Amino acid sequence: MRGFEPAARLLRSRIRAAGEARGFAVSRLLTHWPEVVGQEIAAQCRPVKIGYSKGGFGATLTLLTTGAAAPMLQMQLPQIRDKVNACYGYNAISRIALTQTAPTGFAEGQAQFTPAPKPAPRAPDPDVLAKAKATVADCADGDLRAALEQLAQNVLSRSEERAGRRKADT
Repeated sequence: MRGFEPAARLLRSRIRAAGEARGFAVSRLLTHWPEVVGQEIAAQCRPVKIGYSKGGFGATLTLLTTGAAAPMLQMQLPQIRDKVNACYGYNAISRIALTQTAPTGFAEGQAQFTPAPKPAPRAPDPDVLAKAKATVADCADGDLRAALEQLAQNVLSRSEERAGRRKADT
């Protein structure tokens, strides 16, 4: 091995095999679904499989959605098909089918499409803020001082978290 490898390179063959088993010749359709169809549509549906006809052209893309979103998505199917075909580079998808059943394969039993909200960031410790300000007090440039102060806050807060974990472990 030549040092560290990106995770994408390590998983590329497994992702390709899983995608091709469900008919996805272009894995980017799965991995970048929100970028392909847009955030609003991606929050309402996800691709489940692609079924090809005997000729190879005119495939059917099956999308999983919830019951409430299905009528709205039905009206947007031509736009979704155009965006997906742009991802492929040719008119690979001729039909899109919506399903409201439980998916099988990539996300068994999950019907929620939007990620859980991230927790609110914690307020920094006042001692860490004071130490960070004291560390960069000699810097004359205001923008550089602000950036260095943020860096010092990050380093000091991580150092304190690690020290707290070590005490808890012993």
